[in-house]
Amino acid sequence: MKSIADVVGASGLAFYAEIALAIFFVVFVVIGLRLLVPSQQWEHVAHLPLEDDTPARVSRPSRPARPTPPSPPALP
Repeated sequence: MKSIADVVGASGLAFYAEIALAIFFVVFVVIGLRLLVPSQQWEHVAHLPLEDDTPARVSRPSRPARPTPPSPPALP
């Protein structure tokens, strides 16, 4: 019984795995460098939990006044 390594090796598909590994490594390094280099964007994000953006007074929307029903006619 052949192992998967034998099948992949015989079919010539090992090159694709190496390309995928290289692409993954490059993306990993780029993301790591982007996170480690300080930038103004990260300073702003770091202070977000400390900012108070809630309004001092929460107001409810005003309801329109209900129209008063007409009064019944007076009896004679």
